[in-house]
Amino acid sequence: MIYAIDMSRRFLLGLAALLSFSGLWALDFTGLSYAAVEIMPEASSGLEAVYVLSGDDASARIVYTASTGQVRWYRFSTLGGAYAEEIDAERDGSRWSVPFAGEDMGYIVEDGMSRHCYWIVDYSRHRFDVSSFAANAAEDCGRTLLAVDGEAGPIPYYSINGRRMEISRELTLSYSSLSFDEGAFAYTQVPVETVLAGISGSTAIEAPLCNTTFNLEGDRFLRAWGEAVSVESEYYTTVAVEAETKATSSHEQADNEQGSGDESALGGSAPCEIRFEAAVTDAAVYTEWQISRSADFDMIDNSYSELAFDYTFTESGTTYVRFVANNAAGDCEFVGTTYEVFIGESKLEIPNAFSPEASPGVNDEWKVSYKSLTSFECHIFNRWGTCLYSSKEPSEGWDGKYR
Repeated sequence: MIYAIDMSRRFLLGLAALLSFSGLWALDFTGLSYAAVEIMPEASSGLEAVYVLSGDDASARIVYTASTGQVRWYRFSTLGGAYAEEIDAERDGSRWSVPFAGEDMGYIVEDGMSRHCYWIVDYSRHRFDVSSFAANAAEDCGRTLLAVDGEAGPIPYYSINGRRMEISRELTLSYSSLSFDEGAFAYTQVPVETVLAGISGSTAIEAPLCNTTFNLEGDRFLRAWGEAVSVESEYYTTVAVEAETKATSSHEQADNEQGSGDESALGGSAPCEIRFEAAVTDAAVYTEWQISRSADFDMIDNSYSELAFDYTFTESGTTYVRFVANNAAGDCEFVGTTYEVFIGESKLEIPNAFSPEASPGVNDEWKVSYKSLTSFECHIFNRWGTCLYSSKEPSEGWDGKYR
């Protein structure tokens, strides 16, 4: 079967969509104590707008300003526009109106060859009304469950095809948490404010990192009408554990010391001293730095409860270091980044000649080339057994002078 659309009708339909988008065919209302709140619906709904009325006015009317001389009104339920019924409308010049039914309902307006669909919500049936508000730790330590006793869920509306959709209440949730300050290398308390579409049953949010109370303010419609209300939770004790760690090498490589080849890698030549530091959130009661020769830490060689400590690596091979923290109950664990510290095998290369003062700037000083020497002692004698030079530091060299 082939369908054909008259070009003039196609033009009018396109024009209708354009004008509707510009708000020319938006609905108006009379007899309201509070202004209607207009919501832009999902594009797939087939609706031009959703309006939320306070529902307190029995004499409220819905008004449409026509662009042609003839207008017909229809009303439909949650079943969709296919089950719409025609309703009588009053005309006042180009303005056509019908009484507000006092319930959630869809409306269709036929204006000549164009059709406009709307959904109107009676807010009194969905009023934000919360008697109590609670915040509880979830099984997932990183989440907190919010629960309300009362009405606070998203408000439903229905598409022209009868598909359920939801309007966000834009509830404002405010509380305190911690934020990591990299410059100070510490967690500091910060205010947090987030917007929720609604709370139905339990709603999970990211767990705060400090003890706090939650304040829930609602909703966007009450705010628009100057009647916003808020409810506060009982004091919430945090269980979530987070930490930030860093490792800093204090070892400065001498010009005759053989390095690892990777300047960003930890370790290189022994003895290598590295400072490990951790910053933790409020719930971290048990803290431990773990040092192991095993990548899976099945055996801990050393451990430190301090948040910051210095450790000198002298053994060749790879050593693994990580930070672990737990809350008081031991059921929320944080395991940090694993640092790999590689120390190379000991090496010592001894030159057998040098030329002090013979060619200034070139080969003027006698030095060993070394790596991972934890103990060193050097003595140079002349042929008559006189000690010309002694040192216990491999980074030092001899310039060929005696006394």
